[in-house]
Amino acid sequence: MLTLLWVIYILDCLLLIGIILLQPGEGGDLAAAFGGASSQTAFGARGSATVLQRVTTTLAVLFMLLSIILVIATNMKQRNILERNLQEVQTPAQPKKAEPAAPAAKTPAAPAQPSEKAPAPQSAPATAPASSPAKAPAK
Repeated sequence: MLTLLWVIYILDCLLLIGIILLQPGEGGDLAAAFGGASSQTAFGARGSATVLQRVTTTLAVLFMLLSIILVIATNMKQRNILERNLQEVQTPAQPKKAEPAAPAAKTPAAPAQPSEKAPAPQSAPATAPASSPAKAPAK
């Protein structure tokens, strides 16, 4: 259904462009741009609507309605990125299946005694404290 609406929308766009380009201009000279010539109204004399004008109006209304419908339909179908990420964070992670524990290796009853004693680590010589920081000059 959504694909059909998109196809109609694209055809409407193309027809609207074509119909607008087919219409003749009204008072295209320089004087008409500044209210000159014999025009008594802001947009020129208004005669009866031609077939091209009616088709243009119909296609423009269809374009606006389809734009609104497609925005609503697309937003109902898809969620934005923030909502998707929020749901991923809120759903708890599936716990992994516990693997059976491996049998413990046999440990000797008493650890072996080293034949030699290891030398004790030597401590580093203590260093003298750093001198006190210099005083800031008086202002």
